This record gives sequence, structure tokens and C-alpha cells, in this order.
Amino acid sequence: MSVNDTPADSNEARPPAGQAGKPQSPVAEVAAHSIHGGLALLVGLLGVLISIAMVISGGILANGGTTAGGAVLIVVGVLLLIGSVFLTAGLNMVAPGEARVVQLFGRYTGTIRTDGLRWVNPLTSRSKISTRVRNHETAVLKVNDAYGNPIELAAVVVWQVKDTAQATFSVDDYVEFVSTQTEAAVRHIAIEYPYDAHEASELSLRGNAEEITEKLAEELTQRVSAAGVAIVESRFTHLAYAPEIASAMLQRQQAGAVVAARQQIVEGACGMVEDALARITAQDFVVLDEERKASMVSNLLVVLCGDRSPQPVMNTSSLYQ
Repeated sequence: MSVNDTPADSNEARPPAGQAGKPQSPVAEVAAHSIHGGLALLVGLLGVLISIAMVISGGILANGGTTAGGAVLIVVGVLLLIGSVFLTAGLNMVAPGEARVVQLFGRYTGTIRTDGLRWVNPLTSRSKISTRVRNHETAVLKVNDAYGNPIELAAVVVWQVKDTAQATFSVDDYVEFVSTQTEAAVRHIAIEYPYDAHEASELSLRGNAEEITEKLAEELTQRVSAAGVAIVESRFTHLAYAPEIASAMLQRQQAGAVVAARQQIVEGACGMVEDALARITAQDFVVLDEERKASMVSNLLVVLCGDRSPQPVMNTSSLYQ
């Protein structure tokens, strides 16, 4: 094989790192050349009136015997009328929160974002696209979290078209594209994190809602950027265990709450017993040996840690009988 036949380095044909699989937008939004529609409308109306007057004058001249002059006026008037109507075909009414994507024979020439009456080349086609802020709420999705537990969740996404050219030409239907990518992002976030974390340092869907929704917004921004869409906000609207394990998980949560409460009660009771022994020792109004201290500690802990009211027992004899 000769030197010229040596294949090129395969790295030259590869996309840059981090861009593999990411769709590239064929166009980017630019401002279309347009003028205020009031001037074009005035010129068009004047042209129509003048053309009508010329046709009428030509008809009068033709009836009066001046056939050549009347015919010329009629022809010029008709041409002027056609030109005036053609001129007014370039008028567009753009409402606030809307834009017009302008194409000339299939080629993108720009976008009109200025609201009001605007005029562009009459040979162009103008398609309406909304730039208002929209909401999209997903259906309740059933997925498995990071621990494999089936959960149900739904989210609402607030989004807006930022690049009208990408939204029109990069995807078939940008509304459907946002809907599909939102569902995919919600599913991906759900399987990345558990519903409830076993460790305090671990992120969970229920315990770290703010952090998880920020990550959801970041992932959605990356997914829908090819369609010229910007994510304004995203929130979970529904988050729960699936019905088949909801009762078991509820018992687990209740058990965890009971354990945490008992732990706090025991810590508080030990502190109270310690303070009681310290005060008795400091005031020295009764002498307690080790056995009596142990008995008092046991009785105090039973009273303070018990979940029922204690039933006192009166000892009429000595402590050691």
C-alpha cells in the first residue's frame, strides 16, 4: 500500500468529546429584514385608489373617442392595482408573545419578533410560532428508584421557545419533542436516586426535592437545547411509592420514626437522671450507695422512657427487703 493510500486518522472523523449523539442545529435565529407596516399599507391603499381612478378615467376616454389613451390608462391602472395588491400581501400582524419565521423559496431568511404591523418581501412565506411561556405536566409515571423500589412520580415543566429557527427546522414538532424529552428526563432522574436515602449524606427524591429538581432542570435544558427551547422551571407534582409496596414502606417509615423518637427520649432521660444524681450528691441531703443509685436510676429510666403512665409501688419496709 502506498503512502497516499494510508487511511486518515480515525480521530479526525469522530465528533468532539461530549458531543457524540447530540443533534446539531442546521440554522440559528436571525432578525428578518422588515419595515413598519403602516407605510406599506398607506402606499398600497394609495396605489389601489389611483389604479381605480386610472381605470375609470381610461374608460371615460375610451367612450369619448380617445381609444388609445383610454386603453393605456386602463392597462396601467390594472397593472398598478395588481402591484398594490401584491404589495399588501407582504403585511403581517405580529401579536405580543408571537413571532413569524420568514422563508424565501424554502430558505430561512430571518424571524420577525417586533409586534405590530410589519411588512416583508411578499414572495416570502411566514409561519407563526408562539414565544409565550408554557406549562407541560407529565402523566403519573411508574418507575423503579435507585434501590429498585417501584415509585410513582409526575412533574411539571415551564418552558419557552428561545430560538424560533431551531424550533421550526431542527425538530418535526417542538411541542411533542419537549413532551417526550421531559418524560425521558423524569424517568432518568427517578432511577438515579432513591425515594428515601438510607444514609444522611445521600440524596433522595423525598428528602432533597430542591437539589433533585435543579438536576432535572439541568438535564432537561441539555435535552431540549437542540429544539431552541429554554427551561424556566421544573417541579415534581406527585411523588409516592407504588400501591403494591406503599403499606410496607409506610410501616418502615413508622418504625424509623419510632426508633428516632425512642432514641431522643433515652438521651433526654439519661440527661435528666444524670442531673438528678448530681444535684442529690451536691446538696448531700441523702446518702446513696451504689446499689441505691442503681435502683434509683432504674426507676427513673422506667418512668421517663415508658410509653405508659407508671404504677407506683409503695415499699413499707427497708430498701433491702
